[in-house]
Amino acid sequence: MKFIKNIFAASAVILAGTAFTACDDFLDIDPENTVPEEKVDFTNISNMYMPVSGAYATLRTNHMHWAIGIEFVVRDDDVWNGNDDGGGFYNMGEHYIYDAGYWALDEIWKQFYGMVKTCNSALESLDEYAKNITSEADMKKYRSYCGEVRILRALAYYRLTQFFGDCTLYHTNTQGNLRRATRDVIYEYMLQDLQYAMDNCERMRPNQMEHNGAFTVYTAEALAAKVYLNMGEYDKVKTLTDDIITNGNFKLYDDYYQMWKIPGRLCDESLMECQCTDFGQPNGDYIGIDQYFNCMMPSMTNENTVLKTYGGWKNVGFYDEFVEWARNRGETVRFTTTFLQGGTTTPSGDYIEHNTNENNTDCWNGKWYVPLEQITEGRTGFQNRNNVRVIRYAEVLLMNAEAKVRLGQSGDTPFNEVRKRAAMSELSGVTLDQILDERRMELACEWGERYNDLVRCGLAERLIGPKGWTPAKTYLPVPSAQIDVSRELKDEPITTLEEALANK
Repeated sequence: MKFIKNIFAASAVILAGTAFTACDDFLDIDPENTVPEEKVDFTNISNMYMPVSGAYATLRTNHMHWAIGIEFVVRDDDVWNGNDDGGGFYNMGEHYIYDAGYWALDEIWKQFYGMVKTCNSALESLDEYAKNITSEADMKKYRSYCGEVRILRALAYYRLTQFFGDCTLYHTNTQGNLRRATRDVIYEYMLQDLQYAMDNCERMRPNQMEHNGAFTVYTAEALAAKVYLNMGEYDKVKTLTDDIITNGNFKLYDDYYQMWKIPGRLCDESLMECQCTDFGQPNGDYIGIDQYFNCMMPSMTNENTVLKTYGGWKNVGFYDEFVEWARNRGETVRFTTTFLQGGTTTPSGDYIEHNTNENNTDCWNGKWYVPLEQITEGRTGFQNRNNVRVIRYAEVLLMNAEAKVRLGQSGDTPFNEVRKRAAMSELSGVTLDQILDERRMELACEWGERYNDLVRCGLAERLIGPKGWTPAKTYLPVPSAQIDVSRELKDEPITTLEEALANK
């Protein structure tokens, strides 16, 4: 067997700095590529989910690095950042000054290629199990498991294209040449993975899966719809989101405030979550995401809870202009949930302390907030047992509405479903501008969606151009640390999938 050796052998520059640890259900099984080769018994089909578990673990250990969380959101026109270690985040978001030598850019590259490498290895491992399968039921499981891993790999590539545009198609862990391919080539490869998942995964919600929260056909469809939205192929966006809406049995969680907190974990709105837990115990094992939430949080106090104070890093907040825009729209439900304003008390009784630095924001991202009363007694870490929401049904509804409007159809029904949950009045004959405004509010501070909307809809030059953005700054530069080791990253990108797959 080569797969265990190869994950550590190929392109050390990509792997350097990544860590592969474990998580529960498919959260608590060690990634198979950390197990000594001679101990893997591929005839024991009951263990076939182990490599899938290892792939899921990278969603937590790689995707949720705190610096990456900041980098997702700082480049739009609504989100503020300023408290970082050397000006890199601030310059990236405030002035669109990109430093290819900044450590956090290199972290993006390393962490997401760490995900890709683990997924490649997991698929090789599943193929070894498949050689010993004797029943059609187990073969069906094998194909479904491969689909889950391919969704994870597609997600990693989607994030890389969000940040860098053109990037390396790392299709095998023995690959030595890291020459980049164009974004469209990466999209083509992703869509093949997602089509495989659509053909082979289960047609149910993640919270209905045997491995609770595992990805399904509908997860793949939602991610593929996001790709096609960027490509302007609105007929495909409509087809995919229509299927989710008609057949997925998803629904918006009734309480927008609690949807982001412990009660809303793996609710019927969820198509993709990163799972975390402290097992409800005051000490012992903790399967979590380190500082991902903490870096964005303010300080808060509550004399009526066991844990009475908490102090975050205060690295991500909202501009006053965005808060006022939301207030003037008449937002109430989403306003209360999304904005943690200094000097106010949340519905859960936590007092949000003012930021004493007058040059900084005094309003924080409430979507990453868990009330002190919901933190496990005996724990002092923030968000120890809350999941990270990655793709929600609300976004599917808004993609469906946009696709329909762009195709000359009415998008009122999916659009108004989102507004009703937010206690906003229903609209008729909704326009593209209204849908983009709805996305701005509903998806605020989620995964760079606002920045992506500005770019794909041709709004970036007008709205963030005055701060220094230009079309040439749509994507971040390839980290200089990667180029130092792999000079071919400076070459012109490959333009066909066939050529990319031939790249060894």
